[in-house]
Amino acid sequence: MLAVIRKEINTFFASSVGYLVIGIFLVLNGLFLWVFKGQFNILDSGFANLSPFFLIAPWILLFLIPAITMRSIAEERKQGTLELLITKPLPGWQIVLGKYFGSLLLIILALIPSLLYVITIHQLGNPIGNIDIGSTIGSYIALLLLCGAYTAIGTFSSSITNNQIVAFLVGVFLCFLFYFGFSGLADYQLLGATDYTIEQIGIQLHYERISQGIIDTRDIVYFISIIAFFVFLTTIILRQYPIKTILKFTSFAVITVIILNIGGNSLYNRFDLTVDNRFTLSEATENLLKEAEVPISIDVLLEGDFPSEFRKLQAETKQILEEFNAINSNIQYVFTNPIEEEEFRKETLEELQRLGLTPMEVSVQESGKTEIETVVPWAIMNYQNRSVKVALVKNTIGATTEERVNNSIQQLEYVFADALKKLIHPKKHKIAVIKGNGQLPDVKIADFIKTLQEYYFVGAFTLDSVASNPEKTLQDLQKFDLVINAKPTKPFSEKEKYVLDQFIMDGGKSLWLVESVGMEIDSLFTPQSQGSAVAFMQDLKLGDALFSYGVRINPVIVNDLYSAPLMLASGQGNDTQFTPHPWFYASLTKNSGNHPIVKNIESVKFEFSNQIDTLKNDLTKTILLTSSERSKLEGIPTEIRLDNIIGQKPDITGYTEGNHNLAVLLEGSFKSAYKDRVKPFKIIDGKDTSIETKMVVIADGDVIKNGIRKGRPITLGYDPYLNLQYGNKEFLLNTVNYLLDDSGLTQVRGKEINIAFLNIEKVVATRSFWQIINIVVPLIILGLFGVGFSFLRKRKYQK
Repeated sequence: MLAVIRKEINTFFASSVGYLVIGIFLVLNGLFLWVFKGQFNILDSGFANLSPFFLIAPWILLFLIPAITMRSIAEERKQGTLELLITKPLPGWQIVLGKYFGSLLLIILALIPSLLYVITIHQLGNPIGNIDIGSTIGSYIALLLLCGAYTAIGTFSSSITNNQIVAFLVGVFLCFLFYFGFSGLADYQLLGATDYTIEQIGIQLHYERISQGIIDTRDIVYFISIIAFFVFLTTIILRQYPIKTILKFTSFAVITVIILNIGGNSLYNRFDLTVDNRFTLSEATENLLKEAEVPISIDVLLEGDFPSEFRKLQAETKQILEEFNAINSNIQYVFTNPIEEEEFRKETLEELQRLGLTPMEVSVQESGKTEIETVVPWAIMNYQNRSVKVALVKNTIGATTEERVNNSIQQLEYVFADALKKLIHPKKHKIAVIKGNGQLPDVKIADFIKTLQEYYFVGAFTLDSVASNPEKTLQDLQKFDLVINAKPTKPFSEKEKYVLDQFIMDGGKSLWLVESVGMEIDSLFTPQSQGSAVAFMQDLKLGDALFSYGVRINPVIVNDLYSAPLMLASGQGNDTQFTPHPWFYASLTKNSGNHPIVKNIESVKFEFSNQIDTLKNDLTKTILLTSSERSKLEGIPTEIRLDNIIGQKPDITGYTEGNHNLAVLLEGSFKSAYKDRVKPFKIIDGKDTSIETKMVVIADGDVIKNGIRKGRPITLGYDPYLNLQYGNKEFLLNTVNYLLDDSGLTQVRGKEINIAFLNIEKVVATRSFWQIINIVVPLIILGLFGVGFSFLRKRKYQK
């Protein structure tokens, strides 16, 4: 067999045709990947990976490999040397394997110069070396398996004819059929089989799965069975059996391949080679997926010709859904373009907008021109008669393209798992919205409450009955899992505090949005105020309770240079104009770390927020949100005057106090505020120490307050004048989900995925250099190999 392999290599490189074929392959790769504009240009993509190479390689190899294999057996048959070869003391299968491995080795030699692409990406990464080597290795494994399958098909094609051109054409057709044909047929049903089953017959699904950096034993079994199938067919054809016998053997081979793949699909394993294990689902997600006992369909509207960042998002979305399907085959998905039909484009966009599937306008650079493309980055998850929308893009104010892509990909597992949880898990947790102490009215928290009702049972709970029957009030409150105290303005009585305290001691979760300073933005715009109001201390009588739990809300106002503007109207009637002015009492907060509550969320807007101190005890405290480093504290009482702030340049030297805590998470076993104290009323099983529980304290009640237009609530955190969406709703929803999450799903938000980007400045400065390197150097290597091979060949035959 080794002799046959050597003969194949010597014959190929003995003529200029071999070098020409490999040279064309290298030049085409170089031009598409480094020079030509388009989706395969690595330098234009902005990402430090070789995915464009592994996307285009199957199509170029589809022609290259049949060109290499077309003469392997067909030429032998034409020249009459095949019969001579068969008479050699070699079994037929060894001859075929010799031809096969000889051709495969030639193809591997043609791929070796592509390692130069890895070096280029390594040097252009930001920082240098920022490339996922594990994913790249997985992609090369996929490429080698693809080459093995193409070579087996090409060798088979060469065995059925004595004409090289016919062998080439048959090889190209069969490679195309197996790579793309079955994937193309997946839109239809064949004999009742699902489209996914048809797609599994083809190579593309298995190749793309491995090329992402996931070694799936099902894909390995598939490639090995395809290679063995065509090698076996080539062997029986070489033996010149009668047609009946060949059909009999072929039927046997087909059945064997089917059995192998069915067995492989039943017992399989997956290995994530990526550095950040991005395709390894969390245990919480896997457990949730296994609960889906009936089919769940996912329509992903992200299909079309997109800029590079959206192509990346599309690929990552497809891969995460493939992971879902690998865990549970009931999870089925399809990518569609809802605005593909130009004649219905306008009506479709209006309908999408009405359904809340807001399209995005993105800029596309092409031939030096900037064009605007419409993208619909949404998915719809359908389960029985219910549907849930899934936002695929995570927009952040002032974010770069890199940050937008990174943030969007970071959240993919969570947003799909969260949508799945909504569909298959009935509501079970109950939330009490506390009333009776001057909390925000329903209309001002309506948007957030409506959002909560998609996940939980939500109801108002008034503490008024404490005065007459405190024990009954406590028993009723303990039927809830979480209480929300949204900006109370009236003091709590001792009995009311004790009810809330014992709720916490019993393991209840709580969300406090409370303030120690009384000040409202609306008070500056009343006719009597003339743009002035006094901020005063507001004693809710909660200080001792919160102190016992480990926090203190100080009666000060945070003044922050990094803040949301205040919109002021000028003019009258139709001439009214709204102008933004700096307003340093509306902090736009920073995320403190990678906690799942605040990871990847937009800045949260506060209004006249206070500062929180954390106190030493055994609880675990996590600072969730802070003001910016350019902030200061103002004591009270103090007069707030619009004319002292609007149009006045701030004194930067006064903003040197650093950031201040605005939202804190506390976890652990809490001490009762009434431990070693006289209790306001007696209960049978009063507790001085809680079981393990959690609470979040936010030093501003306006965080939960939505705006009102024409008497109706608008989206929480939305600024209609600036058309900006702050992160208030997402922050609060994450907070409630985290406090009530008993599945661990919220922790998925903390998953860290690192997207490797190119150093754009370096790319621009050295673009021509790397283009020349990646086109010319592989050809020089090929030329040097040819010279060396020719020299050794002449030297051998001169002896």
